Amino acid sequence: MKILSLVILVIGFSAGTWAETSQAGMNGANFANALSESKHIASKTKRIRVDKKNPYQMIEKVARLTFDRFANEHNAIRANPNLLKVIVREELMPYINYKYSAYKVIGNNFKKTNKKDRAEFVKVFRDYLVTAYAQVFTLYNKQLVEFEPAKKINTKTKILAVNTRVIESGRDDINISFKVRKDKKTKEWKAFDMVAEGVSLLDSKQAELGSLIRQKGLPYVTKLLKEKSKRSIVFK
Repeated sequence: MKILSLVILVIGFSAGTWAETSQAGMNGANFANALSESKHIASKTKRIRVDKKNPYQMIEKVARLTFDRFANEHNAIRANPNLLKVIVREELMPYINYKYSAYKVIGNNFKKTNKKDRAEFVKVFRDYLVTAYAQVFTLYNKQLVEFEPAKKINTKTKILAVNTRVIESGRDDINISFKVRKDKKTKEWKAFDMVAEGVSLLDSKQAELGSLIRQKGLPYVTKLLKEKSKRSIVFK
């Protein structure tokens, strides 16, 4: 099932399930033209402010804007799939608390690391997420996504889940929840985890990478993720 592959792909990303692909085989002129087209289309699209104070509206609006951009830049993306990384950086990452996620992955190993190594890990973890989500979006084919209606939020609530459902004709629905966290200072919400059919991406990464951090150290895992973040995006 194609949508279920999305779940498997994200969770298994760091295990090296992708085929290695090199950008060296790309035609430089085609890459430049595709990137130029992407910038031209993006420049013509008026940036819409997304309110981070309402997590339900934020998740839905960010998703809609991202899907619209996929549609508008379809030809450029097909010419150069790595443009999906650009879209993820620009449309999704401003609403993802990647630092919090990175620290959760470090987990109980935190005291065994230093500030410099943690800072480098956070930076690389962000790039890793960009590549992981960009590859996932190669599976998107205009499936219907339903969003949970906004609920009243208790002022004391710091973490909650925004539920969505992916619907594809002739297939079972896939339930995906986005866990979001409110910043104590700004009071703004950002996503830090995706739970697909009850399986948490963050918990999976914490279990997998946490053991590697404990055994081989944070710099080793940082180097590992850095290499994986450089992988080119491919349509399969």
